Amino acid sequence: MMPRHLLLAALLLAPLPLTAQDFTTAAEVKPILTATKAQWIAIREFDGKDLIYFTNLLAWRCGVEQVAWGINGGAPETVMPMEPCHEGEAAPNALKMDTILPYAEAPLGVITSVSVAVTFDDGTVETAEYERKAVLMP
Repeated sequence: MMPRHLLLAALLLAPLPLTAQDFTTAAEVKPILTATKAQWIAIREFDGKDLIYFTNLLAWRCGVEQVAWGINGGAPETVMPMEPCHEGEAAPNALKMDTILPYAEAPLGVITSVSVAVTFDDGTVETAEYERKAVLMP
């Protein structure tokens, strides 16, 4: 895993200008998602439900084929719906949230852990496990 300070240095030293169009393949988004793996998801208790937010992953979804998740030791088999990559637009990774929201719902307090599998457009898969208390929003 690339330390965050090295990732930041690499991004700062990259040939300029960088544009949003430069982050639409696995090769371009995988280093960012690897560096932010601890923040892939967050859990929020809201309106009598647990909400599992996938905002970080969805904000870098260009270059990602699929995000799947499971709870409480279950395999990551539930596929999270994602907006298409808005290629050809100034910000292809922008979340418009017209019809797809960046979270999934579960009954309040049911989730003790979440497993996540991210399949990139190059066929590679990265996984992560999160304990509720580590990703619970205040």
